[in-house]
Amino acid sequence: MNELLEKLVANGLTQEQALKAIETIKNYVVEKFHMLEGAVSNLFGGE
Repeated sequence: MNELLEKLVANGLTQEQALKAIETIKNYVVEKFHMLEGAVSNLFGGE
């Protein structure tokens, strides 16, 4: 996830904006594709 965070920041987002974007995408994917929850948690870091 750090690599994605770095890319978002390099493309002009603040770290806070990048973290919010990642969290939003993570939640959306889990909501729409329940069967991918484990994979998404592994990729983006589970809470």
